[in-house]
Amino acid sequence: MTQHFIDIKSTQSITHNNFGIGARFTVNVMSDDYISIILSALENTPKKDVDVITDPVSTYVTGNEQAICEYICSVIHKIASSHHHVSVSLMLSRGCPGEVTCQLPDDTLFTSNQSITLAPTGINVLAQWSLYPLIDTIKDNYSHMTDIYSAIEYTKQKKIYKRSHHYVTELQGDLSAIIETIASGWLMVGRTVQHVTTHATISINSPSKN
Repeated sequence: MTQHFIDIKSTQSITHNNFGIGARFTVNVMSDDYISIILSALENTPKKDVDVITDPVSTYVTGNEQAICEYICSVIHKIASSHHHVSVSLMLSRGCPGEVTCQLPDDTLFTSNQSITLAPTGINVLAQWSLYPLIDTIKDNYSHMTDIYSAIEYTKQKKIYKRSHHYVTELQGDLSAIIETIASGWLMVGRTVQHVTTHATISINSPSKN
């Protein structure tokens, strides 16, 4: 599939697609049958309001934030239901700087004014999460740590915060609550910063107790 740059300046309005809102995730299943477990989950998860491309390394998902999170949560839920140990690497990105799919004027912002809401899965997970407000210029005494601390405080309000580690914040709770809260922090920073990414490594059904 050929992809082209989209110049927002020449379009009538900003959309999720031309603003570069999307995700990539990679799932590892500790089972000899990992191929069928992963492919079955991908094939049997409805692609409602999302475009999905799977390559040899990861699966790319684009659409609105709610639909992206619903799709990813559903895929992971199906895989986790195998009861095997599962590790997921998840990245959400918005406001791409130009590389493949878009070319944004400086300081362009786009918010959908929606909160992410996902149904509980009943699957308890442990995650290590990082948030990156990517801003090239200093303005109005902006500090990227202010946004990061606000997002961490939000995880505490949602009662999924466990502790802080080097370079990551550790979260624990229902799979849906983890994805929902990570995405909400990402959206929160996107209200004031054009390009924002967030990354989480999620462990499910781990044989390790600690």
